[in-house]
Amino acid sequence: MSTLKRFFQDTIIYGIATVVPRLLNFILVPLHTEILGTGHYSINTTFYIWAAFFNVLLTYGMETSFFRFFSRAEEKQKVFSTSFIALTITTLLFFGLGMLFRDPFISFLDLDPFFFNILFTVLILDTLVVVPFAYLRATNRPLRFASIKIINVSIVFSINLYLLWLVPRFPAVAPQYILDHFSEKDILGYIFLANLAASIVTFIILLPYFFKTKIQFSFSLLKQMWKYGWPIMLAGISFIINENLDKLLLKDILSEEIMGAYSGCYKLAVFMMIYIQAFKMGAEPFFFNHAKAKNAKTTYAKILNYFVITGGLILLVLVSFIDVFKEYLIRDEDYWVAMSIVPVILLANLFLGIYHNLSVWYKLTDKTRMGMYISLFGALITIVINVTLIGSYGFMVAAWATLAAYGSMMLISYFFGRKYYRVPYNVKKIGFYLLLSITLSAISFIYFRQNYIVAVLFVLIFVGITYFKEQEDIKKILKRS
Repeated sequence: MSTLKRFFQDTIIYGIATVVPRLLNFILVPLHTEILGTGHYSINTTFYIWAAFFNVLLTYGMETSFFRFFSRAEEKQKVFSTSFIALTITTLLFFGLGMLFRDPFISFLDLDPFFFNILFTVLILDTLVVVPFAYLRATNRPLRFASIKIINVSIVFSINLYLLWLVPRFPAVAPQYILDHFSEKDILGYIFLANLAASIVTFIILLPYFFKTKIQFSFSLLKQMWKYGWPIMLAGISFIINENLDKLLLKDILSEEIMGAYSGCYKLAVFMMIYIQAFKMGAEPFFFNHAKAKNAKTTYAKILNYFVITGGLILLVLVSFIDVFKEYLIRDEDYWVAMSIVPVILLANLFLGIYHNLSVWYKLTDKTRMGMYISLFGALITIVINVTLIGSYGFMVAAWATLAAYGSMMLISYFFGRKYYRVPYNVKKIGFYLLLSITLSAISFIYFRQNYIVAVLFVLIFVGITYFKEQEDIKKILKRS
């Protein structure tokens, strides 16, 4: 089987593991936005912002470090054991601090104490399974990985569907306690409890991996992994700032209602996010495992070309048919005030995906600090633009700040990559596909919005031009075995 074909197959499986959970969560968006007002949806968003932040903090780059050291280690079980023991110890320390300083935590996070308890427990459970999940990816077991992820989100989806769709329509299926406690705040608690139930089940499924190997802890190995991983942690925190600071500032500077509307419309970019996450899940272990191959750099260049083509098509389809998605996924018109952010956020996430592709240079050359600096620069752009301009120009500033941050990170990473790990990217071809997608999307959104004949025509134009330029490579990939 060709290298590229294996990469695409694994990425498809990881894509399923990403797409199915994201799609099921996306199906919940109309339920959440319909039953929660923009104010309570703001609280829902805040909960998951803090979940994302602490997830990065608690894993401190260990997942990527695991791939790096596992791929080249002779004693692979030592890498697994050291990583797992380290994360377990630091997670238990976090648990102790959380219990000791519970009230200050609750005050700082601005969460209801009950919601904080759920968040805290979910964080502990999800951190403990990071290394087992990474092990499945590193040992090329995408099907096992995908099945567990799908089980996790199926639990979340089922509980949400029962409580938010079935109970309001058929009250007889619910216990009296739920019927007596069905305010918006109670519903928020049910949503968070669904995540807790899924985390508990996932933890139980992966429990055998906790005893998979004998205890082999290497402090010197941990020091190397920490040195490699902590810049990735800071880069991850910068990413959380880029993704979520705008929402927190919108709540503080404008209102909870605006923040809720912005966050709801932000969800329409989920298909691009799914695509990027699916790619990243397959690409990260592939890049490390394929690094020593003679044609590695050429392969990386081709992968970016195909990534941009597919991402450009996704951008064009979503922007051209944005009002169709809006009608089905965000039914409450109170949210539509922020619909204009969607094309900008979609393009920003496409730039982020390109950045993830380009980041191969600092991961393979162990220059993760460079990745940290680039991410911190992006975060600085986000902070400066949002803090100085949101109050004067409103929520659109937040979307443009995200685009500016990810666009600058993409360009900086490309130019540094040329110096430290030069990959022969076909910049002219990639730039052409990007420009074609952006131009057709902008024309469709500005001049032909809701004109679906033109929308279909633009999509066909993009697909036709792409096939004309790429048909030889496409046929080669399909024929290889």
